[in-house]
Amino acid sequence: MNSNRRNFLKHTGILGLGVVGAPAIAVCNVLEQEIIAGKSPIQHFNMSGYAAPKIDTVRIGFVGLGNRGSAAVERISRLEGVLINGLCDVRPEQAALAKKRIKTPGHQPDMYTKNQDSWKLLCERKDIDLIYIATHWELHAPMALYAMEHGKHVAVEIPAATTVEDCWKLVQTSEKTKRHCVILENCCYDFFELLTLNMARNGFFGEIVHCEGAYIHDILESMFAKEKRYDLWRLKENSKRNGNLYPTHGLGPVCQVMNINRGDRMDYLVSVSSNDFMMGAMAEKLAATDNFYQPYLDRPFRGNMNTTTIRTVKGRTIMLQHDVTSPRPYSRIHLVSGTKATAQKYPLPAKIATSHEGWLDDAAFKKLEVQYTPEITKRLGEMAKEIGGHGGMDFLMDWRLIDCLRNGLPMDMDVYDAAAWSVIGPLSEWSVANRSGTIDVPDFTSGSWKSNQPVDIELKKGGTTGVRKASSQA
Repeated sequence: MNSNRRNFLKHTGILGLGVVGAPAIAVCNVLEQEIIAGKSPIQHFNMSGYAAPKIDTVRIGFVGLGNRGSAAVERISRLEGVLINGLCDVRPEQAALAKKRIKTPGHQPDMYTKNQDSWKLLCERKDIDLIYIATHWELHAPMALYAMEHGKHVAVEIPAATTVEDCWKLVQTSEKTKRHCVILENCCYDFFELLTLNMARNGFFGEIVHCEGAYIHDILESMFAKEKRYDLWRLKENSKRNGNLYPTHGLGPVCQVMNINRGDRMDYLVSVSSNDFMMGAMAEKLAATDNFYQPYLDRPFRGNMNTTTIRTVKGRTIMLQHDVTSPRPYSRIHLVSGTKATAQKYPLPAKIATSHEGWLDDAAFKKLEVQYTPEITKRLGEMAKEIGGHGGMDFLMDWRLIDCLRNGLPMDMDVYDAAAWSVIGPLSEWSVANRSGTIDVPDFTSGSWKSNQPVDIELKKGGTTGVRKASSQA
């Protein structure tokens, strides 16, 4: 990439036109106008470490009530200090099913199912503090922006945005409104990820040199299944974009380990994708007996495996992979490599090493686990496993979100994380389209990463939100 293009991207944080033959991706008209006028994005207010006023009872509206949204309704209904006031989905039957999953009394949510824009009415309500978004990806950013503009905090499923422009809009809107925009990255709350984060905080790994993350999950058949996802939205995403479309499961936890946006930041990346060896063949197979799949015969499906390499300002590296169609065992890798020790979660079981001689045995591993398990896991781990959600990490994520809002605490995952983790998607698309060209990662913190403080997982403040017993009478 030439220096002019790199400098342009560095200052604007947007993707303009690619080199000859490359597609135009995510042009940001507003910021483009600013850079032409000699301006660059400025930080209106630093949301990292920001503690919004306490909310004794968090009044919530849910938008998108498929698998994830309806499960979140059930989990959050178990928490003290919450009131579910609204449920929204374009499918009335999904909203009705989600309402039945409420596990405790006192919630009388209104239903928003009339049309595609019903969610706006929910965001406009005065008796809502938090909008919880679990729709398909294209609606994440528009809904989050509208909610913040109407005075609501936002919790948004991953990725928070699919374009560089929308990542910047989320940042600037959160700063201007002083409303939290929390990315719902549940893997940051899985037990081994929390363990390694606490170990890193306490210097166990020494200086972090390299980390790896991934989303390797064979969902090929379910992407083509008409009944699995609303309007086959995920199949459509995978048939028009080529890059790492789902980066945050692997990236979020290692970014926290490396203090990204809080002492270091991602500087630039390169990305390469294989050809598609699976999705086109599946489309041909299905179209032979079902004309519904005919439109997918000529789609440029994204490559089976995408590998993205990221370098940080401090000279550390991250390797990130994405493959949702190959017949491989599930893996997020989660490798942390430092000057003193290494940890790796997949293939299971998780393991730790302190030298090149091999992984520690079970007894030594258990000793470290006892020593470094963070307070949030000690206090809530067993309850999280009981209530569930991907083994308990979903519950820990929801509990922490509500507890921070109720106690007026900074968020573990702020808008800068939402933008930086999500932007890897469109940036990787550009790199793939340009023969793995190097592209800068925008500094969404506008330089405040140098002084922002790491997330608190020791519950030195807060930790007061209790859990109510489920009731069949809810």
